Amino acid sequence: MTGKKIRVGVIGVGDFGRNHVRVYHELPDAELIGIHDADPERARQIAAEFDTQVFSDVAQLAEQIDAASVAVPTKLHAQIGAQLLESGVDVLVEKPIAVSVAEADRLIATAKRTDRLLQVGHLERFNPAVVAVRQIVTRPLFFEVHRLGVFSPRSLDVDVVFDVMIHDLDILLSLLNSPARDIHSVGIPVLTDKVDIAHARIEFESGAVANVTASRVSTERVRKLRFFQTREYVSVDYTRQDVMRLRVAGEGSQPAIDFEKVPTHPEEPLKAELRSFLDAVRDRGAPLIDGEAGRRALDLAERVMAGIVEHARRVKPEFAAVPNPR
Repeated sequence: MTGKKIRVGVIGVGDFGRNHVRVYHELPDAELIGIHDADPERARQIAAEFDTQVFSDVAQLAEQIDAASVAVPTKLHAQIGAQLLESGVDVLVEKPIAVSVAEADRLIATAKRTDRLLQVGHLERFNPAVVAVRQIVTRPLFFEVHRLGVFSPRSLDVDVVFDVMIHDLDILLSLLNSPARDIHSVGIPVLTDKVDIAHARIEFESGAVANVTASRVSTERVRKLRFFQTREYVSVDYTRQDVMRLRVAGEGSQPAIDFEKVPTHPEEPLKAELRSFLDAVRDRGAPLIDGEAGRRALDLAERVMAGIVEHARRVKPEFAAVPNPR
C-alpha cells in the first residue's frame, strides 16, 4: 500500500491484543493512534512499550481512528464491535466472531447497515502453509486434523471447541467450500469445568469426511492437518509452516511415489492478517475472512458442541459433569 497511513487502534491488550499493537507499530502503512483496555495499568504498560496513547473510553478512541482490532473477551465482541462500526470505524474482531450465531448476525447486520468493513481474526488462514496448500487442493475426500497444546491458564472461560478447534473448522470450510451435513462429536472436561479435549467426525455435503481433534491438556504441541485426494496425500504442519505432498506417479503394479515439499513464503501470520485488513480498509474491498465466514465457523463449532452435550447426556460419564451449551 502507498499513500496516507491508516489510523488504527486496539481494544483489549491482553496476550492477543498486545501482539496486534506490536504489529501495527511495525507496519509502515499503519499509524497506531492508541489503545483501550479494562485494566488501566496493563494499558499504560503496553502504551509505554509501543509509544502510543491510552484512551479510557472506547468512544473517544473511535473518534480518532479509521480502523480497529477488537481483542476483548468473546462475550464482548458484538457489543464493542457494533459500537465501533456505528462510529464509522472498520473492525477486525478476534475469533470467534461472537459468543453466539445470533450475536454474529447482529454484528454482520450492523456492518452492512453502516457500510463498514468487518473482518474476523481466523489467523491460520494467513499461515504460509495454508496459503500454499490452497494452490494444490483439488477434491479432498478425507482429513485428519490434530491441534494439541499443553495446559495454559489462558482462555479457560470457553470450551476448547471455540478456543482451539474453531481454527481448523474454519480451514476445512474454506478448503471444501461445502457445508457440514453430519456431525458426531465427543468431549470432556479434564482440568477445568469446560471441555478441555474434543473430537469430531464431520461429513460434508461434498462427500469429504474430517476427523478433528483439539486438546489443551496434551503433553506435546501438535498442529497438523493431513488430507487425501485422488492419487495424493498432503501434510500441512502449521507450526513449521510447511507442506509435504506425496503423489503416485506412473501406472502398473509398481507405481512410483513422487515426494515434494511445496514452496512456501515464511511470514508471521498476524503480520499478513493485519496487512490484509489494512489493504481492505484502504481499497474498500471485501476482507479475506468476512463476517459471513466467521459466522459459518462459529455455527459449525456450535453444532460440534451440541453433539458433545448430547453425547455426555447419553453416556452420563461419572468422571465429568455434563457440559453446558454456551
